Amino acid sequence: MCGICGVAGGDPADGRDLVHRMCAAMVHRGPDDEGIVQVDGVNLGIRRLSIIDLEGGHQPMHNEDSTVWVVQNGEIYNHLELRELLLAAGHSFNTQSDTEVLVHGYEEWGDGVVERLNGIFAFAAFDQRSGSVLLARDRMGIKPLHYALDGERLVFASELKALMRDPALRKGIDPVALDDYLAYEFVPSPRCIVRGISKLQPGHTLRWSVGERALSVRRYWSPQLNLDGADRRGVEEECEKLRSVLRESVRKELISDVPLGVFLSGGIDSSAVAAMMSQLGGEVKSFSVGFTDRSFDESAHARLVAKHLGTEHHELTLEPGMLLDLVPRLPDLLDEPLGDASIIPTYLLSEFTRRHVKVALGGDGGDELFAGYPTVQAHRLASYYLKAPRVLREGLVEPVVRRLPVSRGNLSFDFRAKRFVSGAAYPTAERHQRWMGSFDREERAALLAREGGRHDLDFADAGTLNQVLLLDMRLYLENDILVKLDRASMMASLEGRVPLLNNDFVEYATQLPLNMKLRGLRSKFLFKRALRGILPAAILSRPKKGFGIPIAHWFRGPLKEQMLSVLSPERIAREGFFDPRVVKRLIDHHLDGRRDNRKQLWTLFAFELWHEGYLKG
Repeated sequence: MCGICGVAGGDPADGRDLVHRMCAAMVHRGPDDEGIVQVDGVNLGIRRLSIIDLEGGHQPMHNEDSTVWVVQNGEIYNHLELRELLLAAGHSFNTQSDTEVLVHGYEEWGDGVVERLNGIFAFAAFDQRSGSVLLARDRMGIKPLHYALDGERLVFASELKALMRDPALRKGIDPVALDDYLAYEFVPSPRCIVRGISKLQPGHTLRWSVGERALSVRRYWSPQLNLDGADRRGVEEECEKLRSVLRESVRKELISDVPLGVFLSGGIDSSAVAAMMSQLGGEVKSFSVGFTDRSFDESAHARLVAKHLGTEHHELTLEPGMLLDLVPRLPDLLDEPLGDASIIPTYLLSEFTRRHVKVALGGDGGDELFAGYPTVQAHRLASYYLKAPRVLREGLVEPVVRRLPVSRGNLSFDFRAKRFVSGAAYPTAERHQRWMGSFDREERAALLAREGGRHDLDFADAGTLNQVLLLDMRLYLENDILVKLDRASMMASLEGRVPLLNNDFVEYATQLPLNMKLRGLRSKFLFKRALRGILPAAILSRPKKGFGIPIAHWFRGPLKEQMLSVLSPERIAREGFFDPRVVKRLIDHHLDGRRDNRKQLWTLFAFELWHEGYLKG
């Protein structure tokens, strides 16, 4: 993994100076090497984390006549196969690096090289012959890429904090992005929290003609789900197919010239990845963290899987102080506001893992591909619930649910029940947002202090549960899960890989009919069935458990004073984003036990901490 950046257009000397500053902001992404080149006024830069061809993989990398230059963040898993094709076509290679495949692949196939890639990547290619820059991002958005058009310049970087090294790009908070953040707990691409900056979307390329100052964006891939719910396949035959594709996807992602391991939570997805690694041979190093709060702790399950598979297991128990001490560092971790508090333990797990290996595989993506989230089951339950007489729902069930006593455990019953009844009656897509996000449409209208900051989210009724999976892939997976993994792991200079999102496994999973994923209320039906006899039965039968921390307790205890300071009426009023009366009511209701407002308060708390860091520069 690496951090890439560049400036195309404008004053070349200013561009080179900015690239130096942007590289300095991303040393954590690439502590091993730095490379900067200026060609025809275009400046490209990189901070490198060496994984493949440790000695020969220096970037930026160029072709035989130095007319094509490339910087890449990521790994191309099929680079050896592509290398053979390019050698046969007459290209000469000087290194064993996967990045050189991008150089010659671009020469041979132009923009079409991206369709041939199986990997996790964000790269920039400068074509001196056409005077243009090509930016590209992998299919699922595993690797990030931000960009801004500023007059005659295209400026881009792996992280927003690098772009913020240019004062000209500090144009304030985008009010529409802020509204999105409150709704989802993240800012969906292509929008960014900072006005005038965009994220290149997954499966897209961008071409910038330096001389003509012309920009074009092209989508080269998007997931295509099988919307046919009929079961026309034999389950056991399909189980064998799934195991085969999964094993091969993991094998492809084991390519490395440095030690690697696996994040092992004890959940089904990471356990499946660890199992495939064990089947492929060699010693497997597994890593997990535990919590002293039992409602959040999964370490016993991770130990069970590690013992079953015979991995070399490493475990770190996270004491409350370790987690709380990291809160002041959130502005560094949060390249952009993110209302997912699990970035804290994810970073601590990454830091712990980095002491032993340089690459770690994980299980991210399995829930989106195989209907693993409880919300998917809840959508199916909602269709039954709404068939009940209205007088029964509104006169009996919902009043009883609203009066349930507040519990602050992880995914407690009252939390889930209150969420369910609050959103069940809405169209599928809006219901999904109300269940997954922090603030619904009406709450955002009351909270946002500036009229210009509010807008109506463009909800289209998803219609089917399979399309709910598509919402999760395009929103939650890309903008929360993968962002969290990238920022947390790269802050620890650790490369995180996600074999369940390998091209081949995604193509296989998306063509499965829905009833192979959700059968009745049984989630991950085929995935669990295929792992029988490979993983312990206790792992396959346990319910989904998120990777969370006890925020609800902290806001009433060790984080209370900091929360009251960060969300004080004076500070909120001075900034002018939110109505201080609404914020104070959220705090009061949480502290006196009337409501569990952990999600809303953490979303606001994380934004304020990020904004504090943004103002400091």
